[in-house]
Parts: sequence; C-alpha cells; structure tokens
Amino acid sequence: MTLQQEIVGNAMQMAVVNLRPGQTVYCEAGKFLFKTANVTMETRLSGPSGGGGQQQGGSGGMGGLLRQAMGTAMQVGQRMLAGESLAFQYFTAQGGEGTVGFAGVLPGEMRALELDGTRAWFAEKDAFVAAESSVEFGIAFSGGRTGMSGGEGFILEKFTGHGTVIIAGAGNFIDLNPADFGGRIEVDTGCVVAFEEGIQYGVQRVGGLNRQGIMNAVFGGEGLSLATLEGNGRVILQSLTIEGLANALKKAQGGDKQGPTGGLFSTHAG
Repeated sequence: MTLQQEIVGNAMQMAVVNLRPGQTVYCEAGKFLFKTANVTMETRLSGPSGGGGQQQGGSGGMGGLLRQAMGTAMQVGQRMLAGESLAFQYFTAQGGEGTVGFAGVLPGEMRALELDGTRAWFAEKDAFVAAESSVEFGIAFSGGRTGMSGGEGFILEKFTGHGTVIIAGAGNFIDLNPADFGGRIEVDTGCVVAFEEGIQYGVQRVGGLNRQGIMNAVFGGEGLSLATLEGNGRVILQSLTIEGLANALKKAQGGDKQGPTGGLFSTHAG
C-alpha cells in the first residue's frame, strides 16, 4: 500500500502523512515539522537498505553485527561525501493511526512519487524529504566528467524499492517527457529536480570557445554548461534555482554592486 499523504500550502508546501498502526516513515534530519503524541521518533545513522527501516535482532552473532556496522559506516561515508545529512529520523505510529508533518527547506513545491519496483528515481541533492520504510535511499555518482562540468549533476539521490517518496524543490514544478520534444531537452543545470530511471542525464558545453560562446557564458546567466535529458520518462524541473535565489538575496542586501562582469556593469547604485 502507498503512503497516505496530502501536500498542502502554496509558496512553501508541506506534506501531512497519515500513518497506519505500526507503519514507519523516515525523513532526512531537519525536514520534520510536527507529529501526534502516539508517533514515536528515533534518529539513526542507517537507512532502510542498511536495516534502518526496522529493528534487527542479533541473528548472525558477532559477524552479523560487524557486517551491519560496516554497512552503516559505508552509508554514512557516502552521505558525508555527498554533503547530505548524516542521520535519518524514523517515525512509527503506535496503538492507532498517527500523523506526521514534513517540509523542505526552500520556498517551493513538493511531490509524492510512487515506486513500483520497476524503475528507480533520481533527484538533485537535498531534494529528499521523506519516504516509507520500504523505499531505499542511496547516493548515485553520475561520473567525474559530467559532475565536474555540471556542478549539481555529479551527486544524485537515488530511490528504489516499493512505496512513496516525497521530494521538494524551489519555485514551481513542471513535468516533462523528453520523448514529447524530439527525445531530448536542454535545461539549466540547477533546474533539474528529479527524473526516472531510463532517462539519460548529461552535461554539455554552451557553445564553443568563440565570441558567442563567451557571450552566453558571461551575460546569459547559464555559465558554461547545460544539463541534457534524453529518453522516454518523467522529468521534473523547478522554476527557481538555489544559485538564483542566493544571488537575488545578495543583490537585495547590497552585496552585488559590480554586476556579472565588474564595475562597468554595476547593478546596484549606492
């Protein structure tokens, strides 16, 4: 069964999850908002794929405990390398139905994705909010060349298994399928929120090292690279990038006085 949840709000959405007795949902540390009194909360370093979804006994003796500890250490190491939260919080309804609320960290939308075990989902770093314990959370590395060119594209969150996973992004979402646009779309690297397994993700340079390429990079606001998404499957994009939000706040505080190319193109007087 899928997770019973409702996404509410507009500019800063939240997910309200209704848990059946004994049902468990987990979230990244820092995404929890509220819960009813009969919902227990436990913080663990391990994710569901490492036995974090449910308590495990001492089967296997010392060897089993050692394997479990090593698995947890590998998970924590991956998340540390990816800049993700080191811990997960688990919520379980006891003695009846319970309610838990979660939210992202930026003004924007949330989306509940349903996994049926046939296709994984990939998401940008920090997109994960919460999932039921039958969904496994992992880190995917998209390759050194792609990552170094695309910034956010190097490290992706990966969700597998069965059940509901809730993600969040900035601004408004739009759902696209590259197959509806000739099989390929090109977007700002910071606009990619999530995509289904089967979509080929890459990064390409914007133009060549010529006059127009330099104009695109310096004045176009996109940098030197665009993300490419090819294939047949769902893609979720966001209208606001973290970099764009940071630059807007910096400009409002008077920190961006020189503009993109220096003092000749000042964007803030004063």
